[in-house]
Amino acid sequence: MQLARLYDFHDIRLERSERPRPGPHEILVRTRACGICSGDIMPWYLKRKAPIVLGHEPVGTVEEVGSAIVNFQPGDRVFVHHHAPCFSCHACRRRNYVHCETWRATRITPGGMAEYFTAGVANLRDTLRLPPSVSDADGVLVEPAACVVKSLRRSGLRPDDSILIIGLGIMGMLHVRIARAMGAGTIIGADLVEQRTRRAIELGADVGLVVSGDNLAEQVREATRGAMADVVIVGPGTPAAIATGIAAAASGGTVVEFTSTAPEAELTLRPYDLYFREINLVPSYSCGPDDTRQALAMVERGVLRAADLVTHRFPLERIHEAFATAQKPEALKVVVTFGL
Repeated sequence: MQLARLYDFHDIRLERSERPRPGPHEILVRTRACGICSGDIMPWYLKRKAPIVLGHEPVGTVEEVGSAIVNFQPGDRVFVHHHAPCFSCHACRRRNYVHCETWRATRITPGGMAEYFTAGVANLRDTLRLPPSVSDADGVLVEPAACVVKSLRRSGLRPDDSILIIGLGIMGMLHVRIARAMGAGTIIGADLVEQRTRRAIELGADVGLVVSGDNLAEQVREATRGAMADVVIVGPGTPAAIATGIAAAASGGTVVEFTSTAPEAELTLRPYDLYFREINLVPSYSCGPDDTRQALAMVERGVLRAADLVTHRFPLERIHEAFATAQKPEALKVVVTFGL
């Protein structure tokens, strides 16, 4: 089979490899489509994992099942989450699935940017059959949308809350769509690129702000008539963006760090301001099974559609072009497709 392996950020190689064979407790999936994640275009994040077969947003068809597998059968079209929890440890009992040791240890082999991959019994706890109404490209949205479902849950977003979404790439646009579906009040999208702010309004935002220099907090003040934002989602993984999010938050509001900073980055805070303004600073990392199921339900209801969010599609043979395109401002979701 063919796969795409990353050795460095600008060194992605198409390689041939033996097709994996499923063990008794595994399934073999023939990949139909796989999304390029926002994390896949963060150089520091990828370099620490290299060499790696890319891709963790796959949709495929079950090709073979191991002798011990009873819940799936060949022909099932599925979304497979690359991480899945044990459901029995202390972290799982608290629904903190990303802190479960099993969740962190599980993976799909060799990765989603391969013509075939295997998933073990642990991953099958978060493998979802896709109904006929959900296309392959729609199914690719499940994992990123689940991360947004978790983010908004951790934000404590309530009906009629105002929300500021900083960064309007695919994850920002998913925040716009899902926040609207959850009954948010005023939705403000902010980005350096005017084209993206216009698209956010088309997808359900009330206000689109073009960021220039350090004027975002003042723009939010003007847009909210001084009230500021009850919830702030900080998409860019930089201390400067987090500080801006805190400045734009309303007293008693919540700021969500949606993307990790680089390991060496440091954030300077004034605890005095956090204390007397009662600002909650909350990180949100990845997602769990509850979130993927809610995300798939939103895809089924048409809240999230590939037609609105997938801007580019490339076959695996054009993986280099796909990754280059994913880094361009005009791209939202880039999907790699596999010949069937």
